[in-house]
Amino acid sequence: MKQKLLAVALLSALPLFAQAQSSVTVYGTLDASIGVENNDAPGTESRSVVSSGTQSASRIGFRGTEDLGNGLKALFNIEAAIAADTGGTDSNLWQRRAVVGLQGDFGTLTVGREYSPIAAVAAASDILGHGFYGSSLVSFNTPTGAQPRLTRRLANSVNYKSNAVNGVTVGVAYSTGENNVDNAPSGDLAGVSLEYANAGFYLGGGYHQVERLATGDDKEYGVGAGYKFGQFEVRAGYLAANPTGANNKYEQANAGVSYELAANKFFLNYNQQELETGAKGRGVTVAYSYTLSKRTNVYASYAKLRNNNQGTFSLSSAAGTLALPQTAFGADPQVYNVGLRHSF
Repeated sequence: MKQKLLAVALLSALPLFAQAQSSVTVYGTLDASIGVENNDAPGTESRSVVSSGTQSASRIGFRGTEDLGNGLKALFNIEAAIAADTGGTDSNLWQRRAVVGLQGDFGTLTVGREYSPIAAVAAASDILGHGFYGSSLVSFNTPTGAQPRLTRRLANSVNYKSNAVNGVTVGVAYSTGENNVDNAPSGDLAGVSLEYANAGFYLGGGYHQVERLATGDDKEYGVGAGYKFGQFEVRAGYLAANPTGANNKYEQANAGVSYELAANKFFLNYNQQELETGAKGRGVTVAYSYTLSKRTNVYASYAKLRNNNQGTFSLSSAAGTLALPQTAFGADPQVYNVGLRHSF
């Protein structure tokens, strides 16, 4: 109830914000699809579903800037998830992003809930753009009872990203766990990224260190590359999470290609996941998008993942996961979707 009242108050205050700011934008995306999914777990069968956020997560956001003079700007951005299938939202209203900051010749400094350095590298090196089932977004989703995987968003964080210099940008982030218990791990995360983008070529890398346990720090890292030439584009990436302890390492690799012809775009992507214990899963995604206008497209996709006899890996789309029970070893999930996406 409190969240609903807060949302109403913020929406009511938008005209006041617009007067005080140099620029305020209301934006969003609604993505809904119908599909058939089967996680292949014992005791289950295929089911028909209406889903939100298959190609892009459905959302609404507000962002603005104020010119402070001498090349300096103040900025803000708040963004909330929308479940286009049910009309719901996250339990924390502005969970997707909630930052305030400054931007100038020095770069951009933000404070609040922000995307992590590795998240930027992962998105730029995924041909599916962290959309459709089978993308590398699965690396940021930790199954129930499993060791933690990679961190996509940072709460209670201070973040810096440089302006591009000859195509090179540097990102630095620090997120505090706000733990004040004596002799306990802080929960803090420190991260850094280095990216290069120029003339259709992309290369990037990122690293996180998390003080989660007193016995040692968790480590997360990723690298990626991409190149666009003519109507073709190729992207590939590698992500890993190495939590404290033995045999806990998780690895994900993806490689894909897209081809664009007029309003048509075709995608093919390979995704592989592994655990240090020997569990493996390998998946393929085929997708198609047809552009109806600058802001609207329709799409169709199919994804399937094959697990070995130790694997229970899942498939993730932009805002959903086709998950397996942790006891469904060797199950092979698959999903078909046909959807519509509109941005405003």
